[in-house]
Amino acid sequence: MTHFDIPLGLSWMWALLVSLFAVPSIIYIAHLKNMLDTPNGRTVHQSLTPRLGGVAVFAGFMSALTIFAPLENGVKELLAGCIILFFVGLKDDLVGMSVSKKFVGQLLATGIVMIMADVRLTSFQGILGIGTLPVGISYAFTFFVIVGITNAINLIDGLDGLAGTIVLIICSTFGYYFYQYGGASYGNYAYVAVCLIGGLLGFLRYNFHRAPIFMGDTGSLVCGFIVSVLAIQFIEMGLRVGQPFGSSAPSVAVGILFVPLFDTMRVFSLRMAAGKSPFSPDKNHIHHRILAMGFQQISTVLLLGLLNILVTLSVIQFAYLGNTVLIIALAIFSALLSIFFGVYQSRISRRLLATENSN
Repeated sequence: MTHFDIPLGLSWMWALLVSLFAVPSIIYIAHLKNMLDTPNGRTVHQSLTPRLGGVAVFAGFMSALTIFAPLENGVKELLAGCIILFFVGLKDDLVGMSVSKKFVGQLLATGIVMIMADVRLTSFQGILGIGTLPVGISYAFTFFVIVGITNAINLIDGLDGLAGTIVLIICSTFGYYFYQYGGASYGNYAYVAVCLIGGLLGFLRYNFHRAPIFMGDTGSLVCGFIVSVLAIQFIEMGLRVGQPFGSSAPSVAVGILFVPLFDTMRVFSLRMAAGKSPFSPDKNHIHHRILAMGFQQISTVLLLGLLNILVTLSVIQFAYLGNTVLIIALAIFSALLSIFFGVYQSRISRRLLATENSN
């Protein structure tokens, strides 16, 4: 055990315990003050349930990180952005908030880490033959990536334990590589990953089906923002440190984030093809389609978690093939998966129509 392992382990344990002990109190207060989420046509749950689980995750993450972690290399600015998104999510969970106002909060949080900490993607590392990015394009693309990943995690939070499980897998993967290869420049991002893992584990104890509490936007926005910064720093670590995947880091990062990115791109494409806003809510998410096949909630969560793990292991195993091959392979796999869900949905619709006609 090295000097680095002890505070890392303590930060994980602190975040876990804070989150674990905070959740029952939050559930009690939410019921006492009637701060509950009402089921509607697009939700899966059927009873009044508090949506403030993100408060416990954030409390564990924030306290552990500020106590145990070195706050250099952009981690301090990451915390500042998390605080902004925590209050944005909290207001949305309690009284609701428009998409435009949430976007302003994401703009502020992203601006802090990009401008004040210079956390940004500086190169495409050979994708489409593009290397180093001009500063303006670098900032614009980084903003798109952070907001995109943040909302991808937010959108996948539709089943008990789903968002927490997926973020847990993603953070565990990024955290391992920051710990092994980060060094002085990126090593403290292992603390960011570990503290979020601890906070999520404490929360997930209460979040699997039938969950007495949901993560809510308070948790999903903060988790998505943290994951987006981890992904950017993971890609930049491949460029600057040369480890662990060198120039293949961008495509490996896409593979690690496969389930939320695939789900977001799929539902956005379907909504726009139908002439709707990409942000209009519906029941076309990947977890809705798997539920429609007859799977239970826990089985669906485990299936999507396993899918993310398998894609992650695949891109890690074949990272030596380079960005172009990996991205093409991921695109083909995504297309085949979309076709499968589309065909299966059509069969279910025809079956339901036949049943109605026979009655």
